[in-house]
Amino acid sequence: MITVEVVFALPTKATSLLVEVPETCSAEQAVIKSGIIDKCPEIDATNLTLGIWNRTCKLDQLISDGDRIEIYRPLIADPKDARRKRAEKAKEEGRANKITGGRPLHK
Repeated sequence: MITVEVVFALPTKATSLLVEVPETCSAEQAVIKSGIIDKCPEIDATNLTLGIWNRTCKLDQLISDGDRIEIYRPLIADPKDARRKRAEKAKEEGRANKITGGRPLHK
């Protein structure tokens, strides 16, 4: 048996559980065995995105003793769209060159 930590965080609180699992356990099995899905109704058990020590992993990834298995929430906004909107706003406000996107030259 090995001991791993299963973690789920919201902006206002985090839930962290230590669980003992067999050595041949996958990340998904450890999450299920921990019972965190019952304690945190915000978790979508049908669409899990997991990571081990801040690196995304497949659900069937085998885990090691002492691993920290993290349950990730879905993104609120697409990062590319958010970057594009910030760049457009900067151009409109004169903080960026309208052609190159770089900082404008001040004379």
